[in-house]
This record gives sequence, C-alpha cells and structure tokens, in this order.
Amino acid sequence: MEKRHEHEQAFDLRRLILRWLISTLAIFAAVWIVPGIEFIGHGWQLGIVAIVFGLLNALIRPLLIILTCPLMLLTLGLFGLVINAMLLALASEVARGMGIEFYVYDFWAALWGGVIISLVSLLLSTLAGENRIQVQVQQGDHFKE
Repeated sequence: MEKRHEHEQAFDLRRLILRWLISTLAIFAAVWIVPGIEFIGHGWQLGIVAIVFGLLNALIRPLLIILTCPLMLLTLGLFGLVINAMLLALASEVARGMGIEFYVYDFWAALWGGVIISLVSLLLSTLAGENRIQVQVQQGDHFKE
C-alpha cells in the first residue's frame, strides 16, 4: 500500500514539473513571437516567470471569472482572453518586482501573448500525453423504433 502512495507522489511531481516546463516553453514562444513581449535574462528566470504566471492563474483567475461572469456569458467565454492578458501583464509586473526583466508593453501584446501561451500549452500538453482524447465506440442497434 505504501509503495503505491510513493508512486502516486512521484507521478504528481513528474506532472508538476512537466506542466512547469510546458508553461516555460509557452512563455518563451510568446516572447519569441509577439513583438510587445520582451525578456532579458537567463533561461531559469523565465522558469520563475512561468511559476508566477501559474500562481496568478491558480489564485486570481477563478475570482476574476466569478466577478466577470456576465461578460463571460455574453461573449461566450472570449472575455477569458482578456483575463489571460491581464494576468500576463500582472505576471510581468510581479517578475519585474523580483528583478526579472520580463516586459509586456501593452494590452494587445498581452492579449496575443495569452493566446500564444494557451495554444502552445495546449499543443505541448497534448503531445506530452497530459490532455487525453478519448473516443468511445458503442456497438448495438441504437435506432430502434
């Protein structure tokens, strides 16, 4: 029984590290692609930016979604892109407060950066097996009258 518990902890740690690496690579892609996002420093510092962005998403995003629920419904969830942009800009401010030179210069850079981060994270998570696609096939006669 204890052996299984240790295996689950190792699996959780592996998933956490994998998600952190994916986030770091996604933020790197945003820095590389979006003109209004800039990073100057060592690669490990971009990893810290990913941790900050992840913590902001975990702690503040749910509150923002609740507070903007009418806008989320009205825009069919597209306002989530604005929330992502706000959190990326906030992550930039927090990172600079920590002495890390990560800049998001304007709203549009933050918006496109959030889109790039989301798409790259989705792609890498799927390739890594984190997002599982399940297809279910049922046999039988479903069209009986």
